[in-house]
Amino acid sequence: MVALTTGFVWKDIYAWHDTGTGAGAAPPGPYSQPYHHFESAESKSRFASLVDVSGLGDHLERLPVTAATEQDLLLVHTAQYIDNIRQLSANPRGGDAGDGLSPFGNGAFEIALLAAGGTMAAMEAVANGVVNNAYALVRPPGHHARPEHGMGFCIFSNLGIAIRKTMLKHAIERVAVVDWDVHHGNGTQEIFYQDPNVLTISIHQDRLFPSDTGNLDERGSGAGEGSNINIPLPAGSGNGAYLEVMDQVVIPALERFRPQLIAVASGFDAAMTDPLGRMVLTANGYRPLTERLMTAADRLCEGRLVMSHEGGYSPTYVPYCGLAVLETLSGIRTPVEDFLAPYWDTLPDQQLRPWQQEAIGLAAHSAGLGRVKN
Repeated sequence: MVALTTGFVWKDIYAWHDTGTGAGAAPPGPYSQPYHHFESAESKSRFASLVDVSGLGDHLERLPVTAATEQDLLLVHTAQYIDNIRQLSANPRGGDAGDGLSPFGNGAFEIALLAAGGTMAAMEAVANGVVNNAYALVRPPGHHARPEHGMGFCIFSNLGIAIRKTMLKHAIERVAVVDWDVHHGNGTQEIFYQDPNVLTISIHQDRLFPSDTGNLDERGSGAGEGSNINIPLPAGSGNGAYLEVMDQVVIPALERFRPQLIAVASGFDAAMTDPLGRMVLTANGYRPLTERLMTAADRLCEGRLVMSHEGGYSPTYVPYCGLAVLETLSGIRTPVEDFLAPYWDTLPDQQLRPWQQEAIGLAAHSAGLGRVKN
């Protein structure tokens, strides 16, 4: 394969974002033995380590990061919310982003500014033509963050801020977001729900989180009517189902919208072993998904493709998924092999099932992309 110039963002301080010692998502208490919060640093720092140990890091363009400013945050979030996070972050005991499930420690505000800044840096480099594509391995994540409060482990909308900033600064009028995190990208949806210039597509496990958003009839409103597409999939969907989603819904929607830049909310919690999802994607399954998006970006928007890291809570498997995506983006294969691939890639669960095809067909029909395919 021909090597591309791929930008990469990672700062060690992202691993310093402190989510406490909760037992998964439950706060420690008399009957909840302290352990680790699901959104810990492990999966991200181990992903970054594998990039270096594999040798791939030597071939990536390391992008410098500048913290987002308050003016940047105000492109998406309310002043009251921003001030609330700042004040809670200054408290030695920290606080919560807004839903009771998203704890953070002292200094989280500054780290969240760097996370938003990291995604902004990746998008800026792609928009300027400094790199062909880019991956921002940032933390805390952002796709659940709403304008007035955070949720789902997210503080600020990293992609939302970067998109707004890029569209203001560059001659880019149409951006498409493809969210393959296992959870619905409700925050991104809400931010751009009335914006006809940003197409938001979310592929997620049906009603997993949040349980009351991500349905087919959420299509955007006002001027943005038709610019939001949800693809809720049944639990147990694997490589075959996700590839069918790309071919039947995502790529046709991109072709119709004709974006000038494609952004990906890249969560790896739809993968095998994730504790918060019930999908069965494998590391190798992410390769053709990335290839499809790269081909579409080459055809539609001069290859402009930016990925911003979201969820993924298996510390031992997320690194393989992330490396597979970065190898595909850069066109460089490393010696690293997913040792579980011979078992997981051949599971019957990886085949497209009739009920999965039905759900995908309904999503395509709802998006106005043709008849229901059975």
